[in-house]
Amino acid sequence: MAGQRKDDWKTLSGLDIPPKIGPDGAESAGQAPYTRGIHDTMYRSRLWTMRQYAGFSSAKETNERFKLLLDRGQKGLSVAFDLPTQLGLDADDELSLGEVGKVGVSISTLDDMRDLFSGIPLDKVSTSMTINAPAIILLAMYIIVAEEQGVNSNQVKGTIQNDILKEYMARGTYVFPPDESMRLITDIFSYCAKEVPLWNTISISGYHIREAGCTAVQEVAFTLASALNYIDSALEQGLEIDDFGPRLSFFFNCHNDFFEEAAKFRAARRLWHDLVGERYSPSNPKSKKLRFHTQVAGVSLTAQQPLNNISRVTIQALAAVCGGTQSLHTNSYDEAIGLPTEESATIALRTQQIIAEESGAADVVDPLGGSYYVESLTDKIYESALELIKEIDAKGGAMSAIKDGWQQRQIHNSAYTHLQDVESGKRKIVGVNYAKMDNEPPISAMNLAGNLGEIQSEKLAKWRTNRDQEKVNFSIGEIKSAAVSGSNLFPIIIDSIRNKCTLGEIMNALKDEFGTWMAPSGF
Repeated sequence: MAGQRKDDWKTLSGLDIPPKIGPDGAESAGQAPYTRGIHDTMYRSRLWTMRQYAGFSSAKETNERFKLLLDRGQKGLSVAFDLPTQLGLDADDELSLGEVGKVGVSISTLDDMRDLFSGIPLDKVSTSMTINAPAIILLAMYIIVAEEQGVNSNQVKGTIQNDILKEYMARGTYVFPPDESMRLITDIFSYCAKEVPLWNTISISGYHIREAGCTAVQEVAFTLASALNYIDSALEQGLEIDDFGPRLSFFFNCHNDFFEEAAKFRAARRLWHDLVGERYSPSNPKSKKLRFHTQVAGVSLTAQQPLNNISRVTIQALAAVCGGTQSLHTNSYDEAIGLPTEESATIALRTQQIIAEESGAADVVDPLGGSYYVESLTDKIYESALELIKEIDAKGGAMSAIKDGWQQRQIHNSAYTHLQDVESGKRKIVGVNYAKMDNEPPISAMNLAGNLGEIQSEKLAKWRTNRDQEKVNFSIGEIKSAAVSGSNLFPIIIDSIRNKCTLGEIMNALKDEFGTWMAPSGF
């Protein structure tokens, strides 16, 4: 069939594989409420994007890993930033000491961003950046680097996570108070709707709250409730739902319970369609389509018998595919020990490729559709998540509930229950409390240079020496003025980066006007 990946669809035995299975008149993929998938032919036309999360040490080293993964078949990039960058700190900040390049790549200047994407055509690949509080700054840097390559901002494709509410709930890399954080997010929505139309301006993340210990039902409910809060904030700023709704994207975890996870994705799509339609009545049907990236569960990886993690990752990835994800990251088996080696990262990518090309899971739309069990689970997750969203609504919405610590308490309680089940042996974890080994073969972790902080600090010193300080001072003043006046900060931040302001300098200017905040613990 024209426009599809193969000319002929058959099983290994030569049996024909129809594109869809189901009774006449049943809901099809690509049709509201999108339970079966957001595209008519799903992976028969185009596979999910294999987008491996990567970042460590310096920008140049991460660039080498990006190129390796692209050479081995990865189709999109996903950037992991180190902790100082996530918190908007320059590498030479005293609070960055000992953390530079440890869990991701260190980015302080436009030069770092240039090194990160050197030799990678930004009109050919899409890039996802897991960045939240300083998202507006990192995206501005990316746009400038693309322009330097001759790629206009209306051509670049990708996603910034930019989901600050889950930071307050579970992850902790927030900086500014909630209202000011929402201001930055709506500034991004507004600017990108006109200037960067192909960019996904937020990826509302259930992944991290699931990693913190919530259940699958809570993951759906808390994530969608946050998304509704973002929509409401944007509407209050005068935006129309169809201006930004089609560019909203989501990010989910995929855990060990195969059928529950596949059903979770189906339920989330249906629930999002219904919530957006009932509350906002968009004209563009894309505003009601839930598009999402999936990462398999990092919290499920074990340091004991780490090769077992390959099996866990495979099951989780297959559930994500059967659930209809748009892109996927598969964890490496050694991530409970350290950053992935070249070998383990390649195996993780090959896992996706085997599912795509050998398993048959991508050959039919909604392969689990019609299963009594899966359909029942889909309905149960839908109803249970909806009840939780109604409870959050009654508390004034996601942000109000977060300020009160409500979601945090729910996550803590679920995490504690799970831990008790593992500690008691009620829930078996192979290699941890079941099928243990006394003498495990050692697994080598990737070693990082111990002096990266010093190297990055030296680069920053040279960067500051070779710039016009008057322009820097002017830009800092403009940022502070815009923060107070309510003007859109995005174009001003772009100009400040052109004037060689660093990540930390821009963040400090915003801190001076916005202040900082400490979220309630939930206890």
